[in-house]
Amino acid sequence: MNVIATELPEVLILEPKLHGDSRGFFFESFEAGRFRELSGFEGAFVQDNHSRSSAGVLRGLHYQLAPKAQGKLVRVVRGAVLDVAVDIRRHSPRFGRWVAVELSEQNHRQLWVPPGFAHGFLTLSDSADFLYKVTDTYSAAHERSVAWNDPDIGVAWPMGQVDIARLSAKDAAAPRLKDAEVFP
Repeated sequence: MNVIATELPEVLILEPKLHGDSRGFFFESFEAGRFRELSGFEGAFVQDNHSRSSAGVLRGLHYQLAPKAQGKLVRVVRGAVLDVAVDIRRHSPRFGRWVAVELSEQNHRQLWVPPGFAHGFLTLSDSADFLYKVTDTYSAAHERSVAWNDPDIGVAWPMGQVDIARLSAKDAAAPRLKDAEVFP
């Protein structure tokens, strides 16, 4: 697996080595020891999630606070998304900065979004199946979100593709980063 650095050093793009021929392909999507070596993450994944979204659906920017903070290893197995991670650690010199990566069934890329980062994605294809491993279980009491369109963050979503009418109530009402409860 190849690692591609992003502008946020803790957020990593992981590119598997694809073995393919006329019959199809094979790749190793996860191996605990190698992931630990590449990411430096010493914890474990405790849950796998699968979501399907139609074109123009934007989900995020979501996170959970400690003690239920989640790291996410995300990938797309059908379709394509623009995947975004935002540093929400107030003490970080990169607080409020973001990175975006296209994840698709063609490029097989994965994105490691560690605890302390908000996460969201926009479906770029007719639909997308999105898989993610998480380092802690879902907790409604610890769940938070930040406005996907916060001008202080300035994520460059392809606005012509965002279907604002299909935002969840939670995402439509999310606070700006300056008003959000985030990591110290």
